[in-house]
Order: sequence, then C-alpha cells, then structure tokens
Amino acid sequence: MNPGIFLIQDNEELVEMNEQGYDSEKLLQTWLVQYPELLVGNQIDTKEPRRFLLIEQECGVPSDEGGAGRWAIDHLFLDQDAIPTIVEVKRSSDTRVRREVVGQMLDYAANATAHWPVSHIRERFAAECQKRAIDPEEKLRAFIGEDVEPEEFWQKASRNLQERKIRLLFVADMIPTELQRIVEFLNDQMDKTEVLAIEIKQFVGHGHRGLVPRLIGQTTEAQQKKSGTRSERQWDEASFLQDLLEKRGTAIANVVKRLLEWSAANELEIVWGKGANDGSFSPYLHYGSDYPFIPFRVHTYGNAEILFNRMRLRENLPFNDDNKRLEFLRRLNEIPGISMSEDGINRRPSIPLAALLKPQSYQMFVDILEWAIKEVKTARS
Repeated sequence: MNPGIFLIQDNEELVEMNEQGYDSEKLLQTWLVQYPELLVGNQIDTKEPRRFLLIEQECGVPSDEGGAGRWAIDHLFLDQDAIPTIVEVKRSSDTRVRREVVGQMLDYAANATAHWPVSHIRERFAAECQKRAIDPEEKLRAFIGEDVEPEEFWQKASRNLQERKIRLLFVADMIPTELQRIVEFLNDQMDKTEVLAIEIKQFVGHGHRGLVPRLIGQTTEAQQKKSGTRSERQWDEASFLQDLLEKRGTAIANVVKRLLEWSAANELEIVWGKGANDGSFSPYLHYGSDYPFIPFRVHTYGNAEILFNRMRLRENLPFNDDNKRLEFLRRLNEIPGISMSEDGINRRPSIPLAALLKPQSYQMFVDILEWAIKEVKTARS
C-alpha cells in the first residue's frame, strides 16, 4: 500500500491523500516553471536558501562554438548568486533515469560551460519572458532587488560559467538507488559543480493534490566543501591588486592604485570587502556624521559602482536630493566611455575602469569626486 499523507481541512475533516505517479514528464516540467520553489532552495542551502530565476525551458546547448543547439535541457535557471542551474526531469518509469541521464547531464554541463556566452543566456531569458508576456527588466529587477545592478548579475553569471561553478539537478517522482549513489559520488568529487537530485512525490485524494519534494545527494562532506566555496574572504590592498592584476591586467591595476593613493590624499578611509570570489573596496568620507559618504565601490572584475542608491538616503546631504544626484551623474557621463541612464540616480550603476585609462579621463573622474566631497562638506558646515 502506498504511504499517504493526511490533510486536516478547516472543518476538521481528515482527508487521506495517497501517492500517485505523474501522467507525463510535461506536467512536472510545467510545475517547475510555475513554482521554482519546488527545487527546494531551502534544503540546498539552509543558511542562505537558494532562489531560482527561470532563464528558459527547453534551452538549447551547442556542441561547438557558435553552433546550433545539439541538445535541449529541460530547464535552465540562475540562482541569486547567478549560478547556472541545469534541471533534467524524468519519470521513474523511464529507464533512462538510472544511468543514461547522467551521461546526458554531463554532456550538457561540459558543452554549456564551454560554448554558452552569457550574451546567449541573456537573449534566451528575454525570449522566454516575451513568450510569457513578461517584461524581462522588471522580472530581473524583482528577482535581484535594488542593491544589485543587472549588469553586475550577468557578469557574475559569466564568471560562474568560466569557472565551471554550476549546479546540476536531476528531478523525478522517485530517485532510484543507482542514481542516488552516482549523484552522491559526483557531488563529493566535484569542487565547484554541485550535483544533486530532487524527488518530488505527488499525493492526491478527494480533489486535493500535494507535492512533497526531497533533496538527495548532499552528503555532509560535499556540503562542507560547497559551503566553503561560498565563505567570506577578507580582502586587503595586496590581495585585491593581485587578483585585479590577474583578472584585468596591469593597466587597470595601475588605475586602481592611483584611486587608492587619491583616497589617502583626501583622507578617505578604505573599507575592504569580504566577497568569497570577488574583491571590493569603498572609500569612506567621515565628516562628523555617523553615516559616512561613500561615493563609489571598486570590484576586482574591473568595474566601479557609483552608489547613488545610498546617497539618496536623508542622511546624505546634499545628494539625497534627486537633482543633485542627477548633476553628479551628468558630470560623470561627460567622461568618454561612461554612459549611465538618468534612472541610475536611484540605483548603483557600474562604470568600466577601462574608461579611466586615459590620463585626461582619470583626471575628470577624480575632479568630479572632489567636487562631490566639497558639496558634502559644505552642506554639513
């Protein structure tokens, strides 16, 4: 007899619901599109539950650079850390769920990381949103929130692909023992790629339907290894410049050295970030307030964020005024290679450090920063 679950209704009537298989894989695939929560992000990471953004259903994967899609994965998601998550759905009645699906998934992973530029993922996301009559910009903004810029999110997805930091999820109504052992083995052996299975059982009874997902394959050893890759790292000047040099080259590293020297000359405190993979620093202007003025933040992936979203708070006179931030933005846009839309005054748009390589452009940038600092000090005097 199938194990059941019991539902107590509002009238206190007890309803027994029994396990039932799915009529088709398509039904389960549809539910994953509608309810990404079924991917049990709270079980994948109990400290920072994973959230999932659907990029595309039936997403093509090429076998060579620029080629057409040779395979089609069931679903491609990104989580909030822009980690590509490949989902393959099979019913337990499909004999391929035991071994063949593993080779299939590894084909997807190997070719996706080699032949998927992030521009392709962005295009597929926009196309999927259009198909569902959803505005892709609004959908992405709702997912990442106001503190993360879309361009930063896509750049992070690109780095994750390059570093093969991805997640592979096998989904079925029942995960056979053979597949569970393979998943546990692969997850233990892979440092950056997470390999897991999710069993989603269906229970029905008296017009009700219940879905019970369960995560499989996350051994204690694998969990410690994977969580270690997301742990904080305290950056300092030496580690930041070394990482920047390796990622972006000598010229960009020299621009950042000059910005650090400029910050010291203007008596700004440098506060270093704690990103697990990407370093950052921010110059703090303390001006007799408990709320310092922070004009920008630099990252080791070669961008500087202008922190307009922070400036808009009431403590940040005079840049809490929209017109003042707009003046700041327009001054920056006069630098060749910098172009921020005016709605950026409520966000934290990024500018490429490459735009500051020319001495004249660099000087324009620090002159604008010195103007901003003077405005802050005047407003506080």
